[in-house]
Amino acid sequence: MKSQEIRNQFLEFFKSKSHKIVPSAPMVLKDDPTLMFTNAGMVQFKEYFLGNSEPSSSRITDSQKCLRVSGKHNDLEEVGMDTYHHTMFEMLGNWSFGDYFKEEAINWAWELLTEVFKIAPENLYVSVFEGSKEDKLGLDTEALELWKKIVPEDRIVYGDKKDNFWEMGDQGPCGPCSEIHIDIRSEAEKAKKPGKELVNADHPQVVEIWNLVFMQYNRKADGSLVELPAKHIDTGMGFERLCMVLQGKQSNYDTDVFTPLIAELEKITNSPYGKSEKTDIAIRVIADHVRAVTFSIADGQLPSNTGAGYVIRRILRRAIRYGFTFLDTKEPFIYKLVAVLSKQMGEAFPELKSQKTLCENVIREEEQSFLRTLDQGLILLENIISETKGKTVSGKKAFELYDTFGFPIDLTALILRERGFDLDQKEFEAQLKEQKDRSRAATQVTAGDWEEINPVSAEAFVGYDHLEAETQIARYRKVESKKGALYQIVLAQTPFYPEGGGQVGDKGFLVDSENNKIEITDTKKENNLIVHFAKSLPKNPKDRFKAVVNSKKRAATAANHTATHLLHQALREVLGTHVEQKGSLVKGDYLRFDFSHFSKVNKEELEQVEKLVNQRINEHLPLEEQRSIPFKEAVNQGALALFGEKYGDAVRAIRFGESMELCGGIHVKNTSEIWHFKITSEAAVASGIRRIEAITGEAVKEYFANQDEVLEQIKAELKNAKDPVKAVNTLQDENATLKKQVEALLKDKAKNLKTELKAEISEINGVNFLAKKVDLDAGGIKDLAFQLGDEFENLFLLFGTEQNGKALLSCYISKELAKEKDLHAGKIVKDLGKYIQGGGGGQPFFATAGGKKPEGITEALQEAQAYLK
Repeated sequence: MKSQEIRNQFLEFFKSKSHKIVPSAPMVLKDDPTLMFTNAGMVQFKEYFLGNSEPSSSRITDSQKCLRVSGKHNDLEEVGMDTYHHTMFEMLGNWSFGDYFKEEAINWAWELLTEVFKIAPENLYVSVFEGSKEDKLGLDTEALELWKKIVPEDRIVYGDKKDNFWEMGDQGPCGPCSEIHIDIRSEAEKAKKPGKELVNADHPQVVEIWNLVFMQYNRKADGSLVELPAKHIDTGMGFERLCMVLQGKQSNYDTDVFTPLIAELEKITNSPYGKSEKTDIAIRVIADHVRAVTFSIADGQLPSNTGAGYVIRRILRRAIRYGFTFLDTKEPFIYKLVAVLSKQMGEAFPELKSQKTLCENVIREEEQSFLRTLDQGLILLENIISETKGKTVSGKKAFELYDTFGFPIDLTALILRERGFDLDQKEFEAQLKEQKDRSRAATQVTAGDWEEINPVSAEAFVGYDHLEAETQIARYRKVESKKGALYQIVLAQTPFYPEGGGQVGDKGFLVDSENNKIEITDTKKENNLIVHFAKSLPKNPKDRFKAVVNSKKRAATAANHTATHLLHQALREVLGTHVEQKGSLVKGDYLRFDFSHFSKVNKEELEQVEKLVNQRINEHLPLEEQRSIPFKEAVNQGALALFGEKYGDAVRAIRFGESMELCGGIHVKNTSEIWHFKITSEAAVASGIRRIEAITGEAVKEYFANQDEVLEQIKAELKNAKDPVKAVNTLQDENATLKKQVEALLKDKAKNLKTELKAEISEINGVNFLAKKVDLDAGGIKDLAFQLGDEFENLFLLFGTEQNGKALLSCYISKELAKEKDLHAGKIVKDLGKYIQGGGGGQPFFATAGGKKPEGITEALQEAQAYLK
């Protein structure tokens, strides 16, 4: 059975049990401050478990793409080493929100596995929660009695809190669970040892296949448990493991989920799978990681140096490094797998098809960048080795190489072993722990329990129509972090817009009945709650309040948000409809807009875009808003839906003239409120992604005022010239003339120097040789080297110079000599670059290297003779 059929059969089974099939949510989370990525199928349903909103159906089923690489659920370092852990994986699930409970969940799971998928019951084991003294919980007798009706008691395993009690986090909904494990060993192996003894023992052929979680408790901040008012079912089955079982394989990587990728990898790298353990691990790592990275980019998360982007970059670099070390790949190749993945999974996940080119471009650029990093790291590692006394390399220096330059520590250890050196691993681990502790302390947040003040059935957002609202505090909690204590406040109704869709959250204040003010410093959304941040609580939280938004900041932000929509439309009009939004930041003082485009936007195109936006502003276009329109109807009307965003059945559509987008943000009532639009910069973010920054309104007025001031300063420097442009041109002409005169003087200097150097050239083993430090710039050295090359045969030159505190090495070798002696100037300067703490390269007959250690020039020159022995 093909993987596509398996997925469809699972969904159709639960559809027959009155479950609504819903699409996978994006793997990258944009509006959840507690998580970077969807790491379990239940993440998109957190708000339902918490009771903050009502689901569209009390029974739901789906296949959710997940990523586990950091935090509590961290599988990254196990990936590739075994055959059943993954970074990105699909989680098949069925959900009940206060509807059915343990009996239906257990019976349907068994029915699907044994009757629909025809898995032999004698190969299955089940587990139940044995209880926890710490939590004052006993054995899950309800689940146990249900399982006894289905399986022999000797196939029931009792699990502790670690294995059989599932928690969303340190706080929140949780409950006991029953896992279903399968034994796919041979009959001979089964005869030697019962499968029951291998459950939860990390055996590659006795694995968990399905987890049935019974959400019936809420974990409070003090660690205590209370019963939930409604009980829920949350199940998760590993799609890749299910395919392994149903396709009769012993490894997830042998299923058709991975075999197309592995076949392409074998072809690209000329490395057969199944012949060498090291090669197999590398191929598994790359096949797994390209899925995680591609899905993330398709969902809108580009590799970067911070947050979720750093996690994606780390995954991709791990794949590159395995290819570099074990498959001898020194050029980008992982991007070539995107086409295979798109063809294989594009039907189930259409974003892979629509974003294929973008994914290829971004991955290729990341590969090129990291391969350069590896190249640089190898030079720096050589410097560390050369400075090491004895045979043990400092763990502190290795950590600096890892932390500052991104050079993988295991690659450092591997190279050191090959060179006969040891790494001080303990010192490295100590440095790493110290860094992690600092990072953890900086980000650690401790949240108290919510204090219910005025319970409300549903929080109301009135910010589209009002900047003020009479309200009450529904609940609040105290949050402690390194920055100090904050209070998170939820209001019965609020005009404050929470951060989302690229737009920053509103600021303002709460005013009590005695006219005391509490400042609201930020507003965010968490699990469908609008959370207001304050440094203190009102004296009487049960009082009635007036919630007041900072109107000046709101107006400026609204202008920039509407300008972002107009910019999107203008870019598509000028550059083409391939332009898609890939990220945005909307603040009061400026806007930032990332979009897909294959090349730099030139000056004329930018002027045209700016002109079109200002035309829309001057047309005084009114806001046309549809607050609740069916998603399909909005798209049919021409609304743009952004990839990586999660949309419900009903959406909000915003139109200004011909610009129409799905958007929950705040906008102006009329484009005339924007006043004027000015682009301040355009640059690349990644391959195929450009970024425009722009300003509107008061910021534009300040910009023009500053430009006037700069112009006046320039005119003053030009002695108040009537025509400053003409005066600047005159200065440039004078500068060009002086530059030519300087170049002529340098040539004379080089000519005189050449006469001196000719007398210093000596013969070594039939080669005319000279290694000397000279006082010339890079261009002068090159001219001098080639002039000497014209006058001497079999010439080997190495010149060193110091310019502005930096070192430069230049190597010239006669072409005939380079060929005859198998010499390569590029390799020589790259090697000698370690003495000046730098590197470089070039052609076999001429190359240069730069470095930051001028005092190393003398040593490099002294080593030059060694190449002629």
